[in-house]
Amino acid sequence: MATRRNFVKKATLAGAGLSILPNLAFSNTFNQKLKVGFIGVGLRGTNHLNNVLLRDDVLVTAICDIDENRIAIALNEISKAGQQKPLIFGSNDYDYRNLLALKNVDAVIISTPWLWHTRMAKDAMLAGKYTGLEVSAANTLEECWDLVNTHEATGTHLMILENVNYRRDIMAVLNMVKQQVFGELVHFRCGYQHDLRFVKLNDGKTAYGKGVEFGAKGISESAWRTQHSLLRNADVYPTHGVGPIATMCDINRGNRFSSISSNATKAVGLHDYIVKNGGENHPNAKLKFKQGDVITSTIETTNGETIIVTHDCNLPRPYSLGFRVQGSNGLWEKDGDRIYIEGQSEPHQWDTSKEWLEKYDHPLWKKYGEHAQGAGHGGMDFFVIHAFVESAKEHIAPPLDAYDAAAWSAITPLSELSIENNGEPQNFPDFTRGNWIKRTPYNWMKDTF
Repeated sequence: MATRRNFVKKATLAGAGLSILPNLAFSNTFNQKLKVGFIGVGLRGTNHLNNVLLRDDVLVTAICDIDENRIAIALNEISKAGQQKPLIFGSNDYDYRNLLALKNVDAVIISTPWLWHTRMAKDAMLAGKYTGLEVSAANTLEECWDLVNTHEATGTHLMILENVNYRRDIMAVLNMVKQQVFGELVHFRCGYQHDLRFVKLNDGKTAYGKGVEFGAKGISESAWRTQHSLLRNADVYPTHGVGPIATMCDINRGNRFSSISSNATKAVGLHDYIVKNGGENHPNAKLKFKQGDVITSTIETTNGETIIVTHDCNLPRPYSLGFRVQGSNGLWEKDGDRIYIEGQSEPHQWDTSKEWLEKYDHPLWKKYGEHAQGAGHGGMDFFVIHAFVESAKEHIAPPLDAYDAAAWSAITPLSELSIENNGEPQNFPDFTRGNWIKRTPYNWMKDTF
């Protein structure tokens, strides 16, 4: 099967003059190339950059990063793609605002450390730039409201770039949900269960044992991410799990999160890792980490479903998002890749997921799956960037909008409050101001998806 890059090469040689796929050609309302600026070109930002560079309906006109090494890597990728050198920003932490002042930037993709996400997204919307924001979108309830309020005040759209919503098995299960294969939805499980004690180097390779150092001495994400574990006892990274579940149960579109109750275990994982890899006398072995190793939250929705969300990143374990989708007629569990549908499965016997997920493979994956190969994270990064670009070209609301960014990210501060108060339930703000009642579910079959 042809890779995306080979597809582009063949199309160019044939003089087709199309974008990466015939169906991705310019929209009727946007007859020129979308000019995109990148704020943050670390590992995640560079992945987005490479996917954008494979489209011929996008120009990269500006990039910003305070790390000169990452700028050099990004410029090399842009040059290899045959695009002109973009304007470069990064002389200080706020130089991104000069990028946002450019007239030749229509949209921006923000892939920076978490504490910068909301302030950069606010500035981008205030500048009138269609905004793509990496996860999580906000750290506090105030920041969640900032995203919603700025979107409403400016009319500028924001898309939270949650790639797991586009994973092939997730979209197949979403297809099953929309066709009511599971019956009436009752219960979900999800989370982020991923051993993150190591670090990723500039070349994307994993450096085991290097996570002992963080902050000023840290490499890549350890320069900023570990600090959250030191200072916050909260589910600091909920959207990979909650995003897909929120879509399945129509959060903000006929349903909403109503309350959350959270509990945390003791914190031993990072200390144990530091001692094993840096020794008992390492300065970081004396630190007391605040974040519990396993944080479990239970969310209730207005329509009566429950969602169990788990954060587990500081202990040794294989990767899993722990998905479970359960309704009145059956359930799917990712761990074990198993499914049970009453009346079709053998009574009290699991089916393997493979045949079911192939049967309900989402039409968009059937249509574009071949060209998503190599896009990153199993191809789902192709789909999230395509949704962003097509929505920006049309200047329409994206499938995952500012209200989603706020509701999903609110899990972090609300879980923190609940843990501080011995699991006491916390009410979710209604970021739609009551409009969730009349907002209709997004049409996940259309090409903008």
